[in-house]
Amino acid sequence: MRNQRTIKSPVTVKGTGLHSGQETTIVLRPADADNGIVFVRTDLPGKPEIRAIHENAVRQNRQTVLAHAGVRIQTVEHLCSGFLALGIDNCRIEIDADEVPGMDGSALPFVDALREAGRVDQKAPRKTFVLDRTVTVHDGDRSIVAFPCETGMRISYTLSYPTDGALSSQYVSLDIEEDRFVSEIAPARTFCLEREVKALQEAGFGKGASTDNTLVIGEEGLIDNTFRFDDELARHKLLDIIGDMALLGADLRAHVVAVRTGHDSNQRLVGKILSRMVELESKGVIQRDTGLDVRDILSIIPHRYPFLFVDRVIELVGYRRAVGLKNVSFNEPYFQGHWPGQPIMPGVLQVEALAQLAGVLLLRRLENTGKVAVLLAIDHIKFRRPVVPGDQLRLECDTLFLKSRSGKVRGRALVNDDLTCEAVMKFMLMDA
Repeated sequence: MRNQRTIKSPVTVKGTGLHSGQETTIVLRPADADNGIVFVRTDLPGKPEIRAIHENAVRQNRQTVLAHAGVRIQTVEHLCSGFLALGIDNCRIEIDADEVPGMDGSALPFVDALREAGRVDQKAPRKTFVLDRTVTVHDGDRSIVAFPCETGMRISYTLSYPTDGALSSQYVSLDIEEDRFVSEIAPARTFCLEREVKALQEAGFGKGASTDNTLVIGEEGLIDNTFRFDDELARHKLLDIIGDMALLGADLRAHVVAVRTGHDSNQRLVGKILSRMVELESKGVIQRDTGLDVRDILSIIPHRYPFLFVDRVIELVGYRRAVGLKNVSFNEPYFQGHWPGQPIMPGVLQVEALAQLAGVLLLRRLENTGKVAVLLAIDHIKFRRPVVPGDQLRLECDTLFLKSRSGKVRGRALVNDDLTCEAVMKFMLMDA
């Protein structure tokens, strides 16, 4: 396990969006530990932020898109591949349009910028996930599979267009470590087939593409360009997988083997790996240094049995995010009077569990020691499915803002990855 990193100083990159055709400027800035990779739309009122996490990924081929609260960022994969390969975990990216610039169609300009900015270690551990079993995604003759591999991440890609005689099959397999990424993967450029160009542009893609930033393959071969590698197309597909894996939010130890896949399949695999990681965390198989047992919880919030609804905190990310568990037992006292013939956990108690976890999150700040988090308002509350005895409730809270006397948190409760309830909660922080 290593410590998290951020960049040492700001750096600016300018270019044209491959798909939007817009001129875009991005400014990469250092960020605190546990901040993650965050895009900031400086061209929109309020400068909304979008985190580079799988939850915000839009399933789509040809590019990786992030979306949250009606705001989008297109084509993040090349930049994110650089973050993952260079071990940069925290960065704020100010962007004045809805698409990361395409540059020369590769990740190399971003890698050069990140290296120019420098890197610094931070006093927080980086999450690492060692895959424990095979995870697969199949779609006809396309597949992507992740196998356990304790030593690091390796990616193997087979590119094949069996009906296109101008494009031979390519295969590449590489261990993903920084020097090899910089020299053998980052320079590989995006590509398309000449016969696809018109349809792609009619669908809204490639408005900023040219033979200067995209390899165009015609019936006679590459048009107005030369290859950097004999297998450059397969290497670029491997680059895309790295960029999509960056949304996992952890360093992955696995061997990923892909055949003829694109971003949609990549994201489906990331989702399955993330689900497995969450499952192992919930079972206690994976222990995080930031977890809290019930004694720690009791030292932070004032709730006691039978009104304590958080059994364990399995992850704390600074003051930004908390993940906890509540095991729902038939012996819960409220089941005696709440639909005893068909016991269902009251929805208000699910929200109470989220509020208690939010209290743990907000009250961990040193300046809030000795205070209590009083719930002031609940907005956007929704209940999705019943919670019954035997369920394990996974509680997730994300801080929207935190000031000296108030805080706002988004909470979600899930059972087996199914959403049971969600709400936005506002708190006042008062002296106990």
